[in-house]
Amino acid sequence: MSTVVTCRYLGDLETEARHEGSATHLRTDALLDNNGKARTFSPTDLLATALGACLLTIMGITACNHGFELEPCAADVVKTMSTTSPRRVDSRAARVALP
Repeated sequence: MSTVVTCRYLGDLETEARHEGSATHLRTDALLDNNGKARTFSPTDLLATALGACLLTIMGITACNHGFELEPCAADVVKTMSTTSPRRVDSRAARVALP
């Protein structure tokens, strides 16, 4: 199965992504410390978001397959950027809170 996500550069360090299957849109903006205005998620914020959402989704599938409730469950993901060049995600840490 394939998924198509179309990304467009909007200018002023903003992008817009469109998920073709659902027609859902989301925007990104560069971080303040990377010349952006931090008006919404940065691309690297989405990396941390994907990790947290993936963890909870897999846990939800497992819970469903074994007949138990997972709610309320939450994941906090901390993304740390490098302080040296090239700019990159240096580390990620996730904490999951179970009911």
